[in-house]
Amino acid sequence: MGILTPQFGSLVPSQAQQTLANNYLNFNGAAGGGTFAQQYLPEIYEAEVERYGNRTISGFLRMVGAEMPMTSDQIIWSEQNRLHIAYDGVACNQVQTITLPAGVTNVLAPNMTVVIMDPANPSATVHAIVGNGAIQTGNQTATVYPYVAANLAGLSAAGLKLFVYGSEFAKGTAGSTENVTPSFTQFANSPIIIKSNYQISGSDTAQIGWVEVAAEDGTSGFLWYLKAEGETRLRFEDYLEMSMVEGQLATAGSGFSANQALIPGFGGAAPVIAAKGTQGLFSAIQSRGNVMAGYGGTLTDFDAILQNLDSQGAIEENMLFLDRATELQFDNMLAQQNSYGAGGTSYGVFENSEEMALNLGFSGFRRGSYDFYKTSWKYLNDASTRGGSGNFTGGDNIDGVLVPAGTTTVYDQLLGTNIRRPFLHVRYRASQADDRRMKSWITGSVGGAFTTTNDFMQVSFLSERCLVTQAANNFVLFVA
Repeated sequence: MGILTPQFGSLVPSQAQQTLANNYLNFNGAAGGGTFAQQYLPEIYEAEVERYGNRTISGFLRMVGAEMPMTSDQIIWSEQNRLHIAYDGVACNQVQTITLPAGVTNVLAPNMTVVIMDPANPSATVHAIVGNGAIQTGNQTATVYPYVAANLAGLSAAGLKLFVYGSEFAKGTAGSTENVTPSFTQFANSPIIIKSNYQISGSDTAQIGWVEVAAEDGTSGFLWYLKAEGETRLRFEDYLEMSMVEGQLATAGSGFSANQALIPGFGGAAPVIAAKGTQGLFSAIQSRGNVMAGYGGTLTDFDAILQNLDSQGAIEENMLFLDRATELQFDNMLAQQNSYGAGGTSYGVFENSEEMALNLGFSGFRRGSYDFYKTSWKYLNDASTRGGSGNFTGGDNIDGVLVPAGTTTVYDQLLGTNIRRPFLHVRYRASQADDRRMKSWITGSVGGAFTTTNDFMQVSFLSERCLVTQAANNFVLFVA
């Protein structure tokens, strides 16, 4: 008779739970080198481990700024110039002629009284009156006659500072013949378009795999494939802020400007779209604000910052956003001013008790007429952003930023009036037809969308915005 293979029923069950030669499966002998343990399902943790904590870095601009719509490709604003007349970098022939720096407008008029200071020799300060032959005619030289000294022999040949404090005219003379017209300075910035997307195939949406999460936005629960979509959205929202902080304007002759044809979307047939870039916070402070290089964490270094703020807007309330190392420098600087307690340390936060917690951190302090509120800026600490620079000590390694609080009065070109706005604010493109502050939409043939024959779902994100940094002369950037 014939033999049927394979023969079923070769496993004989036993009445008791015991291992017999005819009642168990030998996985060690299975094809592919399987093991007995493969007959069991793996133990799976449903909850996702948050090993990096809160991974988002956005929130800085929400704390210090505002968002407002705009309708144009460019935003222009005007800022006041200084009220008084002063010059740095003045040279002199050490007799009677002074020369103003090249590229500045000469508004010195006859009969103006001036003070000429020499940083290299502070005792050589000269008070003088302006003579004939100088004024707004493109001539950068002027003749001055000191009130006390015979000439300018005691001054250095260059690097002088000069400011006007008044004028003096003889009896019966005509009025001033020169007109010093107040002026203002215009600044501009352009929005950039920021895009991202998330895509998943139809097959992957049909394979359910739940993950329990606690999202950075405060929500929690179980997510399926939309977990990755949610994280793509969070990353895009971070990009919106990071672009406003890190943005750079394109300059003539740069690789970006010279090779736009090689960048998708910017080259090809006419009309060629001119990419401009956008000026972010760091770039604005570096070009129009104050930069503190190599802050040493001493009170002397900090007082130098105060003296510079005195020469600017002297805004009383300011916020310090610092990386961890610089924040600890500030804590140590403030702690050194406290001489109480054993070994120079105050115990506790209440009643100076050594049994209570020792507080070695400071969230705010007052120095001179200024109030400062200090916080750690995660963007400067995160290893995937500015915190990834490690021990890098180059001049572009950002350690912190001082941001003035409050609002400023500016002239708005669109409204034609003076308005009050925060020093930092984001402008985004919007109209009645389209709001481009933060757009998202679904395309494809999966997840409820039926717009194409492609077997996937794609979630697209888009925003068009720029940062307006007004009165940058009141900001301070801390660099290594």
